Amino acid sequence: MNHPDNDNPTRFQSQLLPLFFLTSIFFLNFTIRIIISPLLPTISEDMNLSRDQAGSFFLISASGYFIALLCSGFVSSRLLHKKTIALSAIGSGIAMIGVGFTENLVTMYTGLFIVGMASALYLPSGIAMLTTSTDSRNWGKAIGIHELAPNLSFLLVPILCEGLLLLLSWRNVLFSVGMTSILLGFSFYKFSNVSDFKGESPNLKSFLPLIATPSFWMMMALFTVGVTGTLGVYSMLPLYLVKEHGMLRAEANTLMTLSRMFTLPMPFVVGWLSDRFGLKPVLAFVLFITGTSTLLIGAFTGSLIKMIIFIQPLSAVSFFPPAFAALALIGSRETRNIMVSFTIPIAFLIGGGLIPNLIGILGDNNYFPMGFMLTGGFIMTGAFIPAFLKFQEGD
Repeated sequence: MNHPDNDNPTRFQSQLLPLFFLTSIFFLNFTIRIIISPLLPTISEDMNLSRDQAGSFFLISASGYFIALLCSGFVSSRLLHKKTIALSAIGSGIAMIGVGFTENLVTMYTGLFIVGMASALYLPSGIAMLTTSTDSRNWGKAIGIHELAPNLSFLLVPILCEGLLLLLSWRNVLFSVGMTSILLGFSFYKFSNVSDFKGESPNLKSFLPLIATPSFWMMMALFTVGVTGTLGVYSMLPLYLVKEHGMLRAEANTLMTLSRMFTLPMPFVVGWLSDRFGLKPVLAFVLFITGTSTLLIGAFTGSLIKMIIFIQPLSAVSFFPPAFAALALIGSRETRNIMVSFTIPIAFLIGGGLIPNLIGILGDNNYFPMGFMLTGGFIMTGAFIPAFLKFQEGD
């Protein structure tokens, strides 16, 4: 439904403040979830961890994310979306501070599980609030800006960690990030002027239409391989470069940062390509390139692996803007947060938790490169799925 002021160029400008507030929350939310990755070589050495134990951190965190994301609708239906977003930022910050104080593996597992649970509350409420506070004709721009958050996090976190490690222990780095998230959560709740409303509680009645929708299950599979290409690969790559290719931690984290410098404009580029060629072909192309380049990370050595590490994130981060646009075309406004609540948990449990753990297990058995090659093949299978999607509107 078009609003009468959709054509007013100042309309979108008036929506920028809440949009940038949500984007900032998303940036800290994502940073808290991935910061263990660039710190992993240091944590592994300090706590004498095997590669399997290091990889299990992401499975534990993703398990908490999985459980809380499934239940996020119950929380937002009672607290409303604004309080839910604030709770996510504050709760994940407190949990991350707790992780920094842990002295053994069991308490670290517990802390990371809680981090995953708290951070999971953001995405359904954030997407629902974003698409409601922005005119539908501006969703492409709004989602593009919102998706800058994880891209900026992927870009900045390795180099920020490296800089902070010059002054602080890895424990104090986690403390600093946790405190920042807490302060931002309080600021969002007190100063943001976003319109608030209730989330939809997950129930059998609202979920039944999705069960009977094949495209819903296809989107679940697509998000799984999409998360694998971004978070799954990113989680284990620093440890892989240090342990398998003999890089210094600083060199690996610098390479991770440099390789993501060119990812920032990709949401806008892929948004234009989606408008020009359609969502389905763009999704298929992005997944094929992501899978191929991930496979080559395991196959290449020397300067070749550095080259492919620059290519892989460009395609990987391009997945989410057209994927979220496709997800919005499958259901109604009322069920949108329900779709996110059921689609994303599986994606992060498998792509962001199970896959890194399996790569770590293969690494412990001297098959570290094979882990990335199998992961690349898994991502490539997703390139065949978009052709079978059915949208409520034209794609």
